[in-house]
Amino acid sequence: MSLRDSLRVMVVDDMSTSRGILTQCLDELGIKNYMVENKGQSAFQTLVANPVHLVLSDYNMPGMDGLGLLKALREHRVTQRVGFILVTGKPTPEIVEVGRRLAMNNIIRKPFTVATMKQSIEQVVGRL
Repeated sequence: MSLRDSLRVMVVDDMSTSRGILTQCLDELGIKNYMVENKGQSAFQTLVANPVHLVLSDYNMPGMDGLGLLKALREHRVTQRVGFILVTGKPTPEIVEVGRRLAMNNIIRKPFTVATMKQSIEQVVGRL
């Protein structure tokens, strides 16, 4: 079984269009084992009950934003080692610095291509 067959991913984005673009890229990469959530808090609750290998999370979401989700994941014993890639259109130095302090694994800048997503994911989990 290849990594792309066994890799479990969660996509978190409050915008259905963005979730669709992210999951379409995963489909094109041959990654079929993914879940989607539209809120950071519900994603966190799901991940505590059912951890994945990798989270692709939007930064700008109401309530718990992407960095808030990352912080919650890192503070919980069950989810502290989950890979985390932040997806944002405006990766300001402040966002990048906070992400690094919270052990963010990578960042994808919007707009992105399937190739850049693949490269970002492979830097976290290994060759697909």
